[in-house]
Amino acid sequence: MRGIRVLHVDDEPDIRAVVDLSLTLDPEFEVRSCASGAEALVVAAEWSPTVILLDVMMPEMDGATTLARLRQNPGTAHIPVLLMTARALADDMQRFRSLGVLAVISKPFDPLALPALVRGHLTAQQQAH
Repeated sequence: MRGIRVLHVDDEPDIRAVVDLSLTLDPEFEVRSCASGAEALVVAAEWSPTVILLDVMMPEMDGATTLARLRQNPGTAHIPVLLMTARALADDMQRFRSLGVLAVISKPFDPLALPALVRGHLTAQQQAH
């Protein structure tokens, strides 16, 4: 049985494919992918993921805007969000954390380590509450 529902949002098809393959190798993960923030808002509201992996830099609606819109909707406001970014400078990390994200995953990431990384952040969040 799959217990961790992951919504992955990234405008790059190759990144979506790598994340999907990486996470679905673990039978506990069920993954849905979106190519845009707008699409993610709809899927998150309908599917109720356990966690959202959200790219920071996307056209039209970037990760910060998508996160703000998720937080405005009572149906998606509680969903933990992990940002994924190639821009992992200290100032950026501080700003991302101030947005209320669970954590920031730097790109490039190790696909083999991604399931444990996601699970670890979720476990830490559950233990904190």
